[in-house]
Amino acid sequence: MANVSNTRGDMSSHPDVSEMRDRYARMLGGRDVALVDGPVFLLGLYCAASPWILHYTTSQPALVTHNLIMGIAIGVLALGFTTTPMRMYGLSWAMCAMGAWMIISPWIVGESPDAGVVVNNIIIGVLAVMLGFLCAAASAKSAPQT
Repeated sequence: MANVSNTRGDMSSHPDVSEMRDRYARMLGGRDVALVDGPVFLLGLYCAASPWILHYTTSQPALVTHNLIMGIAIGVLALGFTTTPMRMYGLSWAMCAMGAWMIISPWIVGESPDAGVVVNNIIIGVLAVMLGFLCAAASAKSAPQT
């Protein structure tokens, strides 16, 4: 059995230390808005579940399907932001567009929605727009200058 109890605390003698440092720098280089990924996913989850949380499944069946699909789309964007950030943060403007659509959708998709449904979709939409702008601003700031 190998003796692993007498290890040194630093990695300076490791043969791949420069490669590991470069990889670590690459991985963290585009993660300026990593704290936004979780709230975006939670927003998508709430958007998908909101018809059942607010109990408007029977009064607004079109909005139930709409919010479910939009919530899944927001959640997929959040997962994309997490797994492939350098590719997906360019789509943060799509998040803003989805938020704007969520604000106006009760009147377009729904049939005379009540105040609770309207306020719910407006809050979801405003949060989506704000998080989308936050992602877009941070990705524009961290993008390499050409």
